[in-house]
Amino acid sequence: MAGRRPLAAAETTSSKYRGSDGRWHGRVTMGLRLDGRPDRKHVTRATKAELDRAVRELERSRDAGQYAWTGADPTLKQWLEHWLGAILPATVRWKTLSTYRSQMRRHVIPALGAMRLSQVRAETLEEHYRHLLDSGCSPHVVHAVHRVLRSALNEAVTRRRLVANPAHVARPPRVPVLEVEPLTVEECRRILAAAEGQRNAARWSVALALGLRQGEALGAAWSDVDFEAGTLRIRRAVQRRTWEHGCAPHGDEPACGRKRGADCPLRLNGGVGFVETKTTASRRTIALPSPLVEELRKHRRAQSEERLVAGPAWDADADLLFPDPLGRPVDPAKDWRAWKQVLRAAGVRDVRLHDARHTAATLLLVQGVDIRTVMAIMGWTEMATAQRYSHAVDELRQEAARRMGSALWTPGDPSVGRASR
Repeated sequence: MAGRRPLAAAETTSSKYRGSDGRWHGRVTMGLRLDGRPDRKHVTRATKAELDRAVRELERSRDAGQYAWTGADPTLKQWLEHWLGAILPATVRWKTLSTYRSQMRRHVIPALGAMRLSQVRAETLEEHYRHLLDSGCSPHVVHAVHRVLRSALNEAVTRRRLVANPAHVARPPRVPVLEVEPLTVEECRRILAAAEGQRNAARWSVALALGLRQGEALGAAWSDVDFEAGTLRIRRAVQRRTWEHGCAPHGDEPACGRKRGADCPLRLNGGVGFVETKTTASRRTIALPSPLVEELRKHRRAQSEERLVAGPAWDADADLLFPDPLGRPVDPAKDWRAWKQVLRAAGVRDVRLHDARHTAATLLLVQGVDIRTVMAIMGWTEMATAQRYSHAVDELRQEAARRMGSALWTPGDPSVGRASR
């Protein structure tokens, strides 16, 4: 560990003695506890030679920095609660933390929480994964649980609570690859036609043409739009947080007697607000199609009239492209319901709002936009994400082969036939 002081001779001394039980006992100083006291590990063997070997092995692991913290062996529940409550909040977004907490408290802690960390084996996890599948969980859910457990136990290894991470060895279930089923061009046009004249109609044009994430679209501000350059800057997102019980500050049972934090008289940390975008790559500037620029100009004029009607009640500070009737951020749940309504009005099959993002990516690829440019537009960080669009990539490969044929062989050239023979 960087900055760790070397142990004094007195702090590395091992003692050996024969106890009244007839066995040989050894106590090896492995380091210091958090309170500064020596961390002594006790071992016992039947003979002195066996004890000498055990003591030497402990000393070697100590000197190599490969020993596990021996002062305590917490239960899996205790470690997960500590990791989720004291370690993780400083490194991840609220939504990620909320998801991890839900997965651990629902799918892991009830079944495995009482086990000591040192008792958790790869086989333990694999058996639990099979149980989750048998109880109706999808492979995607089980795989997500595995990833969170692996991260939590990695931290336990880093902090010397474990010697090795059993989740690195455990095999989670295979996750089937889901083929993206984007909307067709005709379906997109029907959606835009059905939305025309509705409030915030440009919301769906942005979804289908730019493929913004829901939170990104709802968090976009007029100050992020450059009408002259025809660009939109993505820098923040709207996110809804679940209300917490203010009457239970230490995670105890709510004193108010209400189940939901939203119903607590002292509720806190909830509601709709702004967060930074998902990743560094998500903070990007996107070029807007000319028709969309004109639609946004029209949308801004309509919003100006709406703002005059609202008067002082309008939230001018939010500066949102797609606000609620008082200029405030739209709840993502209401935005989702509005999407479903426009699908029904257009007579289009029921699809997720996120499928509008898939549609935009597919249309870009099919039109021949190179994959790196598509990644930049969509805010993707990994090439693996693009591989989900194999149907569009296949079309591009066929088009590339056709163009290469046209470039190298003149139509009707007799050499083409000879080459094939």
